[in-house]
This record gives sequence, structure tokens and C-alpha cells, in this order.
Amino acid sequence: MSSFKISVSSSALTALKSRLEGTIFPDELDGAGWDYGAPLADIKRLVTRWRDGFDWRKEEERLNTALPQFTRDIEVEGFGILNIHYVHQKNEKADGIPLLFVHGWPGNFLEVSKIIHLLTKGEDSQLPIFDVVAISLPGYGFSQGPKKKGFSIAQYAEVSHKLMLSLGYTEYVTQGGDWGSPITREIASRYGGEHAKAWHTNAPMTGPPPDFDPSSYTPHELKGLSHLESSFQSGYFKQQSTKPQTLGYSLADSPVGLLAWIYEKLVGWSDSYPWTDDEVLTWVSIYWFSRAGPTASLRIYYEVMNSGQGFDSQSPVPMIPMGCSLFAGELGRVPKSWYPRIGNVVFEAEHDSGGHFAAYEKPELLVGDLQKMYGKGGPAFGVVSGRNGYGK
Repeated sequence: MSSFKISVSSSALTALKSRLEGTIFPDELDGAGWDYGAPLADIKRLVTRWRDGFDWRKEEERLNTALPQFTRDIEVEGFGILNIHYVHQKNEKADGIPLLFVHGWPGNFLEVSKIIHLLTKGEDSQLPIFDVVAISLPGYGFSQGPKKKGFSIAQYAEVSHKLMLSLGYTEYVTQGGDWGSPITREIASRYGGEHAKAWHTNAPMTGPPPDFDPSSYTPHELKGLSHLESSFQSGYFKQQSTKPQTLGYSLADSPVGLLAWIYEKLVGWSDSYPWTDDEVLTWVSIYWFSRAGPTASLRIYYEVMNSGQGFDSQSPVPMIPMGCSLFAGELGRVPKSWYPRIGNVVFEAEHDSGGHFAAYEKPELLVGDLQKMYGKGGPAFGVVSGRNGYGK
């Protein structure tokens, strides 16, 4: 294990500014708005800020102060050793519940920044507290990326599980959204019982049952499925799951291309969250300065969708306790009758606001759900031996 501080080289900052100064913008149709993608006025404003006003060094200092970061070598079967970046914040008591937080795309470890102190500070003795570990998935942020084909959900689950074991957490629970959902499901299936004791997701996902009949579902359920199907059929999803390398040249070579690609998702997938320009630029900068480069983060789409199973895991349905938090602005949802195909749901909460980036958009709501699930009287209270989150 090595302590880690974000420290982007001065030459990298200079090179970024040079690229921004040479930006060639596309034209735009009158009144296009968001119909054709990220609006030109928004991107021009963000580029100007990134080039002339955004203080990356200030953001570095803020993140390094707020988030205890480390790196550690993890061996992944068939893929060798990968050096993994992660955030690790222990709680203020001795027996907090070990919680692994797993992000997706276009997320990163920044998503944990608003919930980590709420989960670990322990100011209210009536609520459980946690030890929080937020992994930067291989190929994201400051984690090393795999160099061989075939690194898919099973491997992301393996490296995440081994990280928890390496930190001394032989029993733990998980939380994940976006790709973090199938990854934590895989953890629950492969390592559940002995090590993984419960899991929680804000994006429960699975494919339809063999006897799927649309006429048997309510209009509300069909609407949720339609929204989910739309996201899977969208251009970004098709491109990243078929030809990520081709797209990767643009994202790796053009900071403005990367900015527009991610900004579109941050705005479109959140529930009217008031993104500041500096929030967006910090988020996108993590991708631009990432260790493996932004292309590496795309390949999970290809590996999963070309595995022959898509979102239908071939691993057994995990029987450890599962919790769901449903946010109104999520990209869609599956009917609750499909839950037995995903896991053993013992806790569910529904919120009338919040979107795809729940930990960042609605941190208090997500934390509240975790506290209810694992707190006294909750369905997953005491699942980790000797660590119920309430002190000795």
C-alpha cells in the first residue's frame, strides 16, 4: 500500500492549455438547444473557463485534503498485477461497517466525495457508521488499466473483492450504481456469504425473463422499461459497446471532445442537478489526466456486451441481503417482479427526485437509505460479524 496524492505535472497542464487554445468548434443550427447534443454556447463557455480561469491546482489540493487516497497492487487472474487507486476513510469508532463503493461510467471516485464523511463521522449515536472504501476501477482515474482483452464484470468484481481483503476487511458490504450495480451483484454472487455480506444499488438491472409479455405490465412499468431500453439503444451506448477504440482517438486527442461527450451525460442523466462549471471541469479533468487515458474507461461496454450475456449474469442469483434505492430521474427501471432475477431484496426506498449520479446529486438520501438498511431494526443489521456500526 502506498499513500497517494494527485499531482498532475506542469507539462501536462501546459499541454492541455495549448490544446484548448487551438480548439476548432463546430457550427450549430439556429435554435438547436439540446436536441442535437451539447449546446455550442455551453461548450464554448466551459472551454473558456477551462483555459483561462479554472484552477486545477486548487482542485488537486481540495481533493487531496478531503479524500485519503492510496494505491495498491492487486493481482487479477489471467491479467497480472494492476496498481489500483482508491479512497479509504475509516470511521470515528472501532467497529464501523466496511462499505465498498463502486462507481460506473462516466463516474469516478469523485462520486463518493459527498457521502464519505456522512457515512464515517458518527455524530448521531442512533445511526450506524461505516468504513468507506471507494475504488477507482481499473482503467479509470488513477488506477492502472488492463492491457489484455476480456477484462469484464468478473474481473472488476475480483479486483474489488481482493482490495477489500487486502485492507483487512474479510467481511464487508457494497454499494454501486451504473456499472457498479452489475459489479457489486457479481461480488455478491461470487463472494457472498463468507465475505460479501449484503449489497445495495441505486440501479437494479437485469434482462427480461424468458416469458416476457409486455401486456402483463402496468403503464408505469412499461414506461420505466422504455426509458431503460432507450438508453441501451442510444448512440453513446452503441458506439462504446461496439467500437470503443475508434471513439477513443477523439477523446484521447481532444479535451473539448472529451468535455462535450461527458458534459452531455452529466446534464442529461442527472435530475436538474445545478452543475457548476468548475464541478464539470474537475470531473472531466479526472478523465483527461487519468492514468490509462479516457479510452480505457470505455472498454467495459464492449467486454460486457460482447460476452454473450449482456446484463444477464451467468453467475447464480446472490442470496445475501440486497437493498435498492430508486431515484425518479434514473435512466429507467425494471419491474419489481424481476427483482428475484437480480437478488434477495430486503430493503427498498423510492425517492421523487434525484438522477443517475445519486451519491453526488442526493447524498443525504442515499446515506439515509444505507443507514436504515444497516441500522438497528433494519433488515441487514449486524450482517458483518462484530461490526454493527454502533461502537463497542
